Amino acid sequence: MNVFVIGLGLIGGSMALDIQTAYPNAVIHGIDSNEEHLNEALKSGIIQQKSTFEALATADVVVVAIPVDVQLEVLPKVLDTVSDTALVFDVGSTKTQVCAVVENHPKRRNFLAAHPIAGTEFSGPKAAISNLFQGKTNIICEVEKTAFKLQEKALEIFAKLGMRIRYMDVQSHDKHIAYMSHLSHISAFMLGKTVIEKEKNERDIFDMAGSGFASTVRLAKSSPAMWTPIFEQNKVNIIKTLEEYIANLQQFKELMEEGEFSKIYLEMENTNHIKQILTGIN
Repeated sequence: MNVFVIGLGLIGGSMALDIQTAYPNAVIHGIDSNEEHLNEALKSGIIQQKSTFEALATADVVVVAIPVDVQLEVLPKVLDTVSDTALVFDVGSTKTQVCAVVENHPKRRNFLAAHPIAGTEFSGPKAAISNLFQGKTNIICEVEKTAFKLQEKALEIFAKLGMRIRYMDVQSHDKHIAYMSHLSHISAFMLGKTVIEKEKNERDIFDMAGSGFASTVRLAKSSPAMWTPIFEQNKVNIIKTLEEYIANLQQFKELMEEGEFSKIYLEMENTNHIKQILTGIN
């Protein structure tokens, strides 16, 4: 099985590693605009061969793991090149624009829109880890537009990587992911910004940052090159989540100003219910 991975960062690299484990006879070809990433991926065994877009004609499976803005340009070119039997799937965090750009492509049936809910705050080939997707949810959109045999091929791969499948339309995906992922990253970036602006002494930050701060701000280490296009593509949904989040922060501030700590206690107690929802989630 010839597997081409376009984009050898955390998600693409980790998927390459796991596909090798699941399919020992698979040959993993890597495509990346960053030559250092290609060399690192080859050296570390993430891929077996460096490759080019022209070689996609020989692909059985193509994984598109690049920033979502670049994906809008690259994905149609990938579909132009692959054979009629090749499976192409992406792993992007937004879906509306990606699905729209291939809506009328002659090989739309070759494409499966997917979003594995997995990752860390690190980027590049060195961030790739085995078993990243084990037990994680993988959201699939517009599955009915993918050829049935290619659906089966994709589901087999996802099952061997240990993922749970959830089906969703693109609008629902982008709305829900704005709350569950995109808002978290914005909160982390802005918390980090606030601390850096007010705590000028880096030594104080290092010495006084407890595990609570470290875990909350962890996502602020994420790649701006990946996240800025995500925020741009999901702008409408994210603005709505920010308005609601800011309203809650404003309410909390007003309760503090008014000395209403019994109400603050109730706010926190009611929110504690989330730990029951999240129990068992990695």
